[in-house]
Amino acid sequence: MTDAADHATAPPRAAPRKNIFRTLEIDTRLLGMIGAFVVLCIVFDLVADGRFLTPRNIFNLTIQTVSVAIMATGMVFVIVTRNIDLSVGSLLAVCSAVMAMMQTVILPDWLGLGLGHPAIWLVSIVVGLVVGTAIGAFQGFLVGYLTIPAFIVTLGGLLVWRNVAWYLTAGQTIGPLDATFMKFGGINGTLGETLSWAAAAIAVAGTIAMILSNRRAKVAHGFPVKPLWAEGLLALIATGAIVGFVAILNAYELPSGRIRRIFELRGEAVPDGFTMAYGLPISVLVLIVIAVVMTVVARRTRLGRYIFATGGNPDAAELSGINTRLLTVKVFAIMGALCALSAVVASARLANHSNDIGTLDELRVIAAAVIGGTALSGGIGTIYGAILGALIMQSLQSGMAMVGVDAPFQNIVVGVVLVLAVLIDIQYRRKTGAK
Repeated sequence: MTDAADHATAPPRAAPRKNIFRTLEIDTRLLGMIGAFVVLCIVFDLVADGRFLTPRNIFNLTIQTVSVAIMATGMVFVIVTRNIDLSVGSLLAVCSAVMAMMQTVILPDWLGLGLGHPAIWLVSIVVGLVVGTAIGAFQGFLVGYLTIPAFIVTLGGLLVWRNVAWYLTAGQTIGPLDATFMKFGGINGTLGETLSWAAAAIAVAGTIAMILSNRRAKVAHGFPVKPLWAEGLLALIATGAIVGFVAILNAYELPSGRIRRIFELRGEAVPDGFTMAYGLPISVLVLIVIAVVMTVVARRTRLGRYIFATGGNPDAAELSGINTRLLTVKVFAIMGALCALSAVVASARLANHSNDIGTLDELRVIAAAVIGGTALSGGIGTIYGAILGALIMQSLQSGMAMVGVDAPFQNIVVGVVLVLAVLIDIQYRRKTGAK
């Protein structure tokens, strides 16, 4: 009785003070990854005598990251559902081979579409997407309905699809590819300075609209919301990141010789002091669109909820009515479609299809997803984390190549970083109580 009285008269406990990161609801693990990325860039820039953080190198770094980053967004879904896909590099190769043969043999010779026909690039991409999605769905069927372990199915796919690509091209390098198709590779296709700023303005407006929409939704459902100053600070940070990124890309100017050739094709002379900027690569724009779509799927759709529920507890998900077998087919089909899109970017950047395209990409993609925080035990993963993981890996390899590190030692470093990233992630989850 006395205890109850004492409890009733005791002064209320003060609410625990929140630090700025809790107030902003920022994932501290993501913040740590960004910090590690920044430190990595600064170190490489110092060692490389200021050559790493130049607009030219940042431009090249972004277009080199796109192919792996696109596949890493799909690998998040695969790993979250407690599966693995070792065939993504080979699947990229077979999709690249199909699209290359469509552009150089099937459409021009069999269907009579001349070189440069406006339908060639579009038909080739559609066929590549169909092939990639079909192969992914087939592998998902073997895993989901025939209950063959994903490791075995995709290990077989790693061996099968790359050699199918070899037979499709008779082991030859196929090119040159369609000029419009090659614009998806990066260097041959950019928005230019004006359109890049327009894209930045759209991105800023979309980011602010998303923040306001999330706030209104929380208020409407009675959930706690961040202070207005915190929302404004997040919007300011996002705006600064978008504008800064586009400003760096716009600072990379076309060589004078290329500008001269452009004006010669127009039959004009180059004005004195005239310059042109590359701007935002189309391939990076494709990655941004895919990242937004995959994030919306993960957070706002029934499919996304089913994927994470299945990864968290497959038995409970099945008992709750989720068709986990069909879900597995869908996840692998999405992975196949993203491999086809990556094949577009990779082959367009090289301007041809080669037999070694996508070699070891399966390891890079899995590493990017894991470094980005996707738990191999399933149920946990983010799209933005996988993209950041791909960027960190590419920065690490590019920086080591720039300072003259041998390729074998580069692979050793990447392997060590992967193991350390998993170890740090395990320790972080134990400390925070996350599963």
